Amino acid sequence: MQQIDRRFVREHLPVRQAETNKNDYGRVLAICGCKGYTGAAYFAAQAAVRMGSGVVTLAVPEAIYPILAVKLNEPVVRPLPCDAEGKFSKEALPELHHLMSRADAMLLGSGLGRSDALDAMVWDLIQTAQCPMVLDADGINALSGHIDILRKAQAPVILTPHKGEFARISGVESARSEEAAQGFAQDTGSVLLLKSHRTLLSAPNGRQARNTTGNPGMAKGGSGDVLAGMLLSLLGQGIPAFEAACMGAWLHGAVGDRCAAEMGEYGMTPSDMLQALPYTIAQVQNIRSS
Repeated sequence: MQQIDRRFVREHLPVRQAETNKNDYGRVLAICGCKGYTGAAYFAAQAAVRMGSGVVTLAVPEAIYPILAVKLNEPVVRPLPCDAEGKFSKEALPELHHLMSRADAMLLGSGLGRSDALDAMVWDLIQTAQCPMVLDADGINALSGHIDILRKAQAPVILTPHKGEFARISGVESARSEEAAQGFAQDTGSVLLLKSHRTLLSAPNGRQARNTTGNPGMAKGGSGDVLAGMLLSLLGQGIPAFEAACMGAWLHGAVGDRCAAEMGEYGMTPSDMLQALPYTIAQVQNIRSS
């Protein structure tokens, strides 16, 4: 099994050209957040910015738009119709289709919440998207009992479950995670990023890899949203799904290791990881040029 390391990331990280503009680095769409879960949307969108995306659009329920419009400067924040609980309503779907049609990659799920309307929205977007996508958190939970939806996807999909989420959607306890993960990836045609102490990556074509970075200080709310935004950005920059998943897992862990070394595992936060991400990427780039 392949071990993901710095060399792998260095070899796949795109070089930014001198003659270039924002459209060369991906126009990505994050569909995230609900009332009470604004942090997830913030971390995902800002991570995509920090990972190098050219344009980040964040679609949120209109109930939380004022909060995120104040907190975020670089992403374009779009308010969409929501229900009385501050979650996307079915009336948001036409505008989501419009935004999705202009995106190079899409993230669905961080802080989304659950409702029958949201589950139906997730199923629709998975089946109609023409761009690669990341499914995280409630985007994954919406597939519980409906895993056949993944087989109908027209574009590459990366799923980012922890072991509990994976058990819910697959019906398989992950004690034998390598076999279970590989079977799931091949059955659904998706790339599976199974989060754990040493995250396991599985592709439909049989490829598997283990990540080599990360620490317990990353086990805090918001850390997974940072990873989701990083993956979104990498997909939007044209990196194939399996390679993007491997790169995102390694970089996310390396950022966490940098924060742990500088401030300790107890006090480090996802906000610290956002701040450290550019320096971690720069370190990889410097090694490439040496």
